[in-house]
Amino acid sequence: MAERVRLADLTTLRVGGEAERTIDATTADELEAAVLDAEAAGEPWLVLGGGSNVVVSDAGFDGVVVRVRSRGIERLDDAVGSARPVRLRVQAGEPWDALVEHCVREGFGGIEALSGIPGSVGAAPMQNIGAYGQEIADSLVAVELLDLDAGERRVVPAPELRLGYRTSALKEGWRGVVLSVDLALEARDDRFGMPVAYAQLADALGVEIGERAPLVGVRSAVLGLRAAKGMVLDDDDPNSFSAGSFFTNPIVSESFAATLPSEAPRWPQQPEPPALAVPLGAEPALPREPVPATVKLSAAWLIEHAGIHRGFALPGSAAAVSKKHTLALCNPSGRATAAEVLQLATYIQTRVQSEFGIVLHPEPVLVGVGL
Repeated sequence: MAERVRLADLTTLRVGGEAERTIDATTADELEAAVLDAEAAGEPWLVLGGGSNVVVSDAGFDGVVVRVRSRGIERLDDAVGSARPVRLRVQAGEPWDALVEHCVREGFGGIEALSGIPGSVGAAPMQNIGAYGQEIADSLVAVELLDLDAGERRVVPAPELRLGYRTSALKEGWRGVVLSVDLALEARDDRFGMPVAYAQLADALGVEIGERAPLVGVRSAVLGLRAAKGMVLDDDDPNSFSAGSFFTNPIVSESFAATLPSEAPRWPQQPEPPALAVPLGAEPALPREPVPATVKLSAAWLIEHAGIHRGFALPGSAAAVSKKHTLALCNPSGRATAAEVLQLATYIQTRVQSEFGIVLHPEPVLVGVGL
């Protein structure tokens, strides 16, 4: 146990006041016990993994911060064949990129495009991390969850988590703590990854979309792309002192997207057809109303075309837009406060809403602050 730890020292954005106390949980049992003890005592608690997707108030946290330090990658099967499924169980405290590196080294495909994402494995399902055409939803089988709403520890199949674009039931109010995750990957004797699904990555690899590329090559290309955007934590790169992408890409109606300038990037979203359940012997149900078509927009493009350039900072503020990527708000000097970061974020929201009528939503978890 440690007393009065600065949360700025535990987060990649390097802001946040002191925690009343901290506990390091090195196993799933210790993590469960720490949270349940806090619950029983009526003490506020915060589970913190890598600290990469969080903004903590300058006032700190008046309760216990449980630092997830459980490690371990376990293979659950012994499948054989030239292209075979592989199932892994990974402890919540395992660093995400260490897992990706392990899988690439072993020849397991499915998460190689998620290389370089900071943070811990347990946090990954909460916001359904994704990059370069892959999401954890593509590989997630289940999580072992301390389900505080149900009052039990149980295995939750991935569909129950309602994973969506940078969200899940856990992020939307389900009170639970991820203890471990089960992933289904693909082992191939040729050590090639899954079909490349993102144009920028395909260009970097010199392949067509839909083609496969060596796992090692995919990982190297992704790390290069992320580093060029300041999205790989590096003590020598002040642009990387951030919480990653600060805003999610907005998803709007097709009709609204049509009102934007023609050069605005947009990606049509494929709605899932509504399920129809008909009892045996009953008349076929009438088709449901079609789901309205939606379009995903580029938050970075909206920010740039609202007049916010890379490196932008408000007068007198130590918080700034990254010089490498408009979506990242960073703390280049290490002297910014959470209040300054949120002030900058609010200003960006206001400019984008004024210019385009779109409200940008923050991606990081906000602790003790609002936006």
